[in-house]
Amino acid sequence: MTEHPKLSLQHVTKQFPIRGEDTAFTAIEDITIDLAAGEFLVLVGPSGCGKSTLLDLLGGLTEPTSGAILLDGKPVTGPGLDRGIVFQQYALLPWRTARKNIEFGLEAKGLGKAERRDLAEHYLDLVGLRSFGDRYPHELSGGMKQRVAIARSLAFDPEVLLMDEPFAALDAQTRESLQDELLRIWETTGKTILFITHGIDEAIYLGQRVAVLTSRPGRIKNIVDVDIDRSAEDIRSSAGFRSLRHHIWTLLHHEVERARTQELTAPADDSEVVHV
Repeated sequence: MTEHPKLSLQHVTKQFPIRGEDTAFTAIEDITIDLAAGEFLVLVGPSGCGKSTLLDLLGGLTEPTSGAILLDGKPVTGPGLDRGIVFQQYALLPWRTARKNIEFGLEAKGLGKAERRDLAEHYLDLVGLRSFGDRYPHELSGGMKQRVAIARSLAFDPEVLLMDEPFAALDAQTRESLQDELLRIWETTGKTILFITHGIDEAIYLGQRVAVLTSRPGRIKNIVDVDIDRSAEDIRSSAGFRSLRHHIWTLLHHEVERARTQELTAPADDSEVVHV
């Protein structure tokens, strides 16, 4: 770990008011974690544990009820180009080609046309889509669309890349292929990445550390160091991988059961919660 973390969450809690009640709905509670520059950290937790709420906070779309989020020691107070976000839904502009989608953030930075195109070409090449720059989103497969979304987020050179279950909608083969691509891109660029998933195998395969969240309200239950031999031909079948999978599954199993109980005992109409 570096002396000063790249990204720091300090006792972050997020609550939402409930209409007609004096109480509040607590989505996440007292989350404290640091990411070193260049680290790949994965957050994994049961459904409804506040993973997406946390991403909204990191993206500056909402503010914590208490606690602080610091990027390079400065408070995150709103959206900014110092954070790139990749969602599960590709969020590409359908009227723009792959190249023009990548150039979108560069326009916001005020770069000239030639520089934008050169950077877009570089990142198309980085994600393996050099010959697809003139294709529109409807002409691309799901995996290709997500590659474009990753390239778009990397092109404006953010300090941190935030990824919210970006491969969840893809078939298993495409998902594993993009996991490998993401690791290659991470090693090439040295970006700091915070990746959110509900998949244990994906968390272990990608992360240097895996932070396990509790059921609602989401708290950090444990942080697991991923110490496996990545030179193995089939990492997912190695003894070290299986051991980590069992360890994290054990940590999560109780939380998943708690989350299921919460769902069964929740009010029939959740619309009274203003926002989650």
